[in-house]
Amino acid sequence: MTEKLKIALAQANPKLGDIAGNIKLAKEFRAEAEADGADLVVFPELFICGYPPEDLILKPSFVRACENAMHELAELTLDGGPAMLMTGPMPDGKYVHNSVFLLENGAISASRYKNKLPNYGVFDEKRVFEPGPLPGPISFKGVRLGVMICEDMWSPDVAECLSETGAEILIVPNGSPYDHEKGDARLNYAVERVGETELPIIYLNQVGGQDELVFDGGSFVLNSDRSLATQMPSWKESLLTLQWVRNGESWQCETAEFSDPGSSLERIYNAMVLGLKDYVEKNGFPGVVLGLSGGIDSALSAAVAVDALGPERVHCVMMPSRYTSKESLDDAAECARLLGVKLDRVDIEPAVGAFDGMLAHLFEGTTADITEENIQSRIRGLSLMAISNKFGKMVLTTGNKSEMSTGYATIYGDMCGGYSVLKDLYKTLCFDVSRWRNCHFNTLFKGPNGTVMPDNIITKAPSAELREDQKDEDSLPPYEILDGILHALVEEEKSYAEIVAQGYDGPTVSRIQNLLYVAEYKRRQAPPGVKITTRNFGRDRRYPITNGFRDKR
Repeated sequence: MTEKLKIALAQANPKLGDIAGNIKLAKEFRAEAEADGADLVVFPELFICGYPPEDLILKPSFVRACENAMHELAELTLDGGPAMLMTGPMPDGKYVHNSVFLLENGAISASRYKNKLPNYGVFDEKRVFEPGPLPGPISFKGVRLGVMICEDMWSPDVAECLSETGAEILIVPNGSPYDHEKGDARLNYAVERVGETELPIIYLNQVGGQDELVFDGGSFVLNSDRSLATQMPSWKESLLTLQWVRNGESWQCETAEFSDPGSSLERIYNAMVLGLKDYVEKNGFPGVVLGLSGGIDSALSAAVAVDALGPERVHCVMMPSRYTSKESLDDAAECARLLGVKLDRVDIEPAVGAFDGMLAHLFEGTTADITEENIQSRIRGLSLMAISNKFGKMVLTTGNKSEMSTGYATIYGDMCGGYSVLKDLYKTLCFDVSRWRNCHFNTLFKGPNGTVMPDNIITKAPSAELREDQKDEDSLPPYEILDGILHALVEEEKSYAEIVAQGYDGPTVSRIQNLLYVAEYKRRQAPPGVKITTRNFGRDRRYPITNGFRDKR
């Protein structure tokens, strides 16, 4: 009977659809694990293709390529090195399963299928996968491994089935995306499963960005007494080889490293940095270009971009009009200096004058209003897109969730771009995160250690500067009130009466609710952005554009 077992956890960052690249990455992790003396290397959910593959699973040639890759990796194990617990899609007749495979001795020696297919929030697995039966354990070197794929851990019956059929160690390969309200949910569910089965559990999570989703890693191990044996780093790839020892009838993991997951604000900022970094690099952009206005949204977006990519890959452009204050010009210049980025200036007044002249005969007899304000914003968007087309860098959009919720973002203007790091961040949270970054630094960042934006940008009253003496609060409630109402409407789906009962003004709630609904058509045309909250616009929250419903008092 085996008394010791070395299991390596590959907290990896695969690229979705890059099957050859993921094979190469698997080989690199396996070689590192072999140097550690590992018997088995475990990979996160759907590693061979990346997660979530969405409708690529409906493409037979894609699934066949993944199946071929699995056999290629299996043949690798003929070399006498570590076995692999590898994950990927696998056809079974007319169905495809979210699967895990034991690769050893040159072959696929066992396979299991995911039983619980999530179909809520960002998850849509029932669309493309067929659920498998409740699994039994996989035997490896005489040890019975109970494998639960991600969602299988979130309810008790899969773990119960594995326990009743003789599993000795539970292993959970995951593609569990980050959101800032998830907190300790994963750990709590793992503790429940350990308490119910009295078995130790390995929780291995993917790391990296995939479009709007960011996977934070943070893998961990619990022993059968529910004590934490190890906590792997968040936000970066890592391999950890753990020594397991049989203790009587049970297995115990020897205590290893513990990494601090950081504060809530640190996790939010890290999610934005990693999400942008992987979006830019996995899609092959040389860098980003963005408008630096002297306001907090563009300053925070620039800071994230520098920390993700380095200052040499970030190009900032100041685009003043007649309404741009000297204060904003100075703040933008100082922010660029602190970040060490290139800052160019493109004055938009000639284009504003041209549009005024072009449209004068149509607008004759009307009063200047939001139309003229939006023309300024669209000229800036056009200018950034021209720079992007000429030099190849992706336009980084700088709008926040408060603006996207209420429609206070100009379609074809400040909404132009390929990606938005603030898309799921309410304005009040933008202030909090900016203050945090000015006081904190970690080794994941490629930007400077210290202040990255002038304090005046954080403390001054927000303004779009599209007309004289404009302030955001001229047309919106103070952000503390606005964001509270929006959170109740979006994240909590509360009714008008419930929100008013919290102390908010009734007419204000009605107005914000209406703004939220009528701006849906804009959000459908917005770029993707990092998911931070429990309900981001797009994958989480799917409202109709044509919508006559209003929650009445």
